[in-house]
Amino acid sequence: MPWASVSALLLAAGLAGCSRPQAQPEPVRAVRLLTVGQGSAAASQEFAAEVKARTESRLSFRVGGKLLERRAELGDSVKAGQLLARIDPTDLQLGQEAAQAALRAAQANLDQVAADLKRARELFAQNFVGAAEVERRDTAVKAAQAQLEQARAQAGVQGNQAQYARLLADVSGVVTAVEAEPGAVLGAGTPVLRLAHDGPRDVVFSIPEDRVAPLRALRGKPGAIQVTLWSGSGAGAAAPLPATLREVAAAADPSTRTFLAKADVGRAEVRLGQTATVRVAGASREGVVRLPLSALTEQGGRSVVWLLDPQEMTVRPHPVQVAGADGRQVLVSGGLAVGAQVVTAGVHALAPGQKVKRYQEPRSGSTLGAPMGEGEAAAATAPAAAPSATSATAATYAASR
Repeated sequence: MPWASVSALLLAAGLAGCSRPQAQPEPVRAVRLLTVGQGSAAASQEFAAEVKARTESRLSFRVGGKLLERRAELGDSVKAGQLLARIDPTDLQLGQEAAQAALRAAQANLDQVAADLKRARELFAQNFVGAAEVERRDTAVKAAQAQLEQARAQAGVQGNQAQYARLLADVSGVVTAVEAEPGAVLGAGTPVLRLAHDGPRDVVFSIPEDRVAPLRALRGKPGAIQVTLWSGSGAGAAAPLPATLREVAAAADPSTRTFLAKADVGRAEVRLGQTATVRVAGASREGVVRLPLSALTEQGGRSVVWLLDPQEMTVRPHPVQVAGADGRQVLVSGGLAVGAQVVTAGVHALAPGQKVKRYQEPRSGSTLGAPMGEGEAAAATAPAAAPSATSATAATYAASR
């Protein structure tokens, strides 16, 4: 064989070996879809709340002294009249004894001047003394009577002061805070314990300034607010408790700039300090569609969703007007027509005009025909958002990366 022919064959083989392999076509992505229907939706807001007693008071001694003992601890249930704490009563008892002595002295003085008046009247009847002496004795009796009443009142005050050395519970309730320990010298009115009274319970939560006016419109309306206890979540979760908005603060908290609100749950079976979620429903709006948050993305500063062209089986971005959010759903007030099919997962990985296919839920024990990446598998197995208040027809579900 001539050397020229051999060289040509070798050159052709080398060029064939150096050529790039043809790129494999990108697999058609399976997408989860939601078909838009006609309906209305209402936005609602949720706030974290805490269960508190309707009435909670700080208990203190009405006199000052050294705290000797405290018989109630944090979380204790107490009954009305139960002894909670005691201060040193020595000085108070001495004051009481002094007042009793002053009372006895005033009584003795009154007895003496009363006897003098009686003798003066007898002598006046016998013309041994004049009328002026009788009047003087009578005035002395009246003064002694007033002194006796004063001493009796003072003795009563000192007796009460001695009783105030014992701190008693006014009503039944639960101790929610301890603010003084034995050995401390307390002034009159210094808080010792905080007591939550037995009775109606409130859920207390904070609201932003823009929600104050709509919330105040619900005040006094039974069941306008729903309360769900966090400890009751899960399979055995209790039904939400209806509550009535009772109070909204007139001024914002200086630290958080939020307004404190209180909702009455009556005598429901709740515990003090339980954490709850307060749900406030908004007004229903016609033509509003609920979509999962995963269906929404942003392009060029606008909120868009991806719509399916069922004829070409391609997707394209479409701008929409967002009216707000409700939990894990977004409320779309414009831009979607009834019957439009919206991609609800993996929108960040789509491109305009991209070929797609409808995702079919795999049967139990089966695997998908086309391999998926880790993110795609997660999207495929994620639960779909509930259609909720919109009468959007049940969706066709799909998955993406």
